[in-house]
Amino acid sequence: QVQLVESGGGLVQPGGSLRLSCQASGSIVSIYDMGWYRKPPGKQRELVAVITYGGSSRYTDSVKGRFTISRDNAKKTVYLHMNSLKPEDTAVYYCNADIVGPTYSENGFYWGQGTQVTVSS
Repeated sequence: QVQLVESGGGLVQPGGSLRLSCQASGSIVSIYDMGWYRKPPGKQRELVAVITYGGSSRYTDSVKGRFTISRDNAKKTVYLHMNSLKPEDTAVYYCNADIVGPTYSENGFYWGQGTQVTVSS
């Protein structure tokens, strides 16, 4: 069974930094895209950033230049480095991975449990 476990959320002041991590474990043959989404209070979940197996990445406009997504394929881990944080970045952050399992039925998109990021003075 595949699990995605996130860590690194917390409370930070405006202008501060945080690094989120998400490690996949379980029956995994390969991982295609890995990404981060977030759900701000009272709003829908939105894509923050996504990275391919080869390292190509894209970002939502509001985080470009401030956030960096990276991954370590050997560790099955994706990171989100967040700098110059703003109050509007406050949200529950979820990681997502497109996973290939040992059988067809285990292929699919998997989600982490979410980690809270609060930006406030």
